[in-house]
Amino acid sequence: MPFSFSVLAAFGAILCWGLGDFLIQRNVRRVGNTASLFFIGIVAIIGLFPFVWHELPLLIEPQNFMLVLALGIITFVAAMLNFEALKQGKLSVIEVILQIELPVTIIFGMAFFRETLSLQQLAAIGAIFIGVIFMAVKTHQIKNIPKMFEKGVIIGIFGAIAMGVINFLTAATSRQISPAMAIWGPAAVFIFLCVMLMWKRNGFGKLWTGIKKFWLPITAMSIIDNAAWVLFAVATFSGEVGIITAITECYPAIGLFLGIFINRENVEMHQVFGGLLALAASIMLATMA
Repeated sequence: MPFSFSVLAAFGAILCWGLGDFLIQRNVRRVGNTASLFFIGIVAIIGLFPFVWHELPLLIEPQNFMLVLALGIITFVAAMLNFEALKQGKLSVIEVILQIELPVTIIFGMAFFRETLSLQQLAAIGAIFIGVIFMAVKTHQIKNIPKMFEKGVIIGIFGAIAMGVINFLTAATSRQISPAMAIWGPAAVFIFLCVMLMWKRNGFGKLWTGIKKFWLPITAMSIIDNAAWVLFAVATFSGEVGIITAITECYPAIGLFLGIFINRENVEMHQVFGGLLALAASIMLATMA
């Protein structure tokens, strides 16, 4: 698979993630975090099964099983954090905060895939961090540390770090088994965790109500989000995980547009500057591949 095809798949993931996070934000406010993740997992399990059924025996191997299990658990934790951040915060802010996953992914790529970074790439990563800081902080509460961050930002930061780990493990699973199994296997794991959590919280009634009332936006969210992850897994199958992730980090531009112009979110000028800086640095990093 040529790297140019990987880049094309990465840009497809950009479009799907941008729109997918917009739909996720709306659905977690309607049906909750756990139910939203459950629906996404169900679509993955059903839609990708024809592509993975012949690979199921590979999960008998301990290293494959442990890799998929770890990816599924971390995906569950990261999704809960990211969904909560999107529920509490502004889409235009949280989307940019999630770019913290980029340097985390690059560090793992360097450590385990022997990928390298130039000084220019390191400078671009630094610019991303500066942009994220500008985007996260509200100037009128700068003297009050607990209140100076936008709602959902702290949760989003931890979620972004977990997402960086997921990016690496998705690439590893894609290369060790297949891109389809890198999505299907973890989905089976986090669906089980979602069911256990809903059973403990007596949440099946809310799940059924959500299906009946919001089936169309839930279906759209689930299909688009899974499409993004499949495209990312395909892209990282042969492309460098750090560079591919850098390219996909352009997707907050879609979140910025949807958050400001559709959700009518108000952001301060320095936050707009921070968002543009982070996005520009991500694009610059992608051109250094």
